[in-house]
Amino acid sequence: MEKLDRLDFRILSYLQEHGRVTNVGLATAIGLSASPCLSRLKRLEDCGYIRSYGARVALEKLGDYLMVFTEVTLEDHRMADFERFLTRAREVREIIECHHVSGGYDYFLKIVARSVSHYQQIIEALLESDAGIEKYFSYIVLGSPIMRDGYPIDQLFQS
Repeated sequence: MEKLDRLDFRILSYLQEHGRVTNVGLATAIGLSASPCLSRLKRLEDCGYIRSYGARVALEKLGDYLMVFTEVTLEDHRMADFERFLTRAREVREIIECHHVSGGYDYFLKIVARSVSHYQQIIEALLESDAGIEKYFSYIVLGSPIMRDGYPIDQLFQS
């Protein structure tokens, strides 16, 4: 992968908050002319730095839902056991994030459901799918006072 410079970082940072910006608008915002900006943008896309473009839906406006964080511990810890769990977890659309973590459990899941009973159906189906789960702990989200959609690119990658 090519090394990124400060303008590439500015493009990535700006696009996180303004994904529908036109190329001219992006070029103006980062201080480039349109043609070099478009070239950089295409290169960032081609190299995989930009995964996708999409809308951030306000789920709370659509109706009631439940967000649950779930710690999962597997029965066994061979590579095949991790792969089997991930295969089953990928089939569950309500699992919107899955993180393999260190510490007292193996995976940390973020699950969205219609209700507590729907969440329980999701978990029971996962348990019955032979995913290799030994135990799990659930944490129902009561509120989310801080939710950021983008990453602090300038703090992470620029000196």
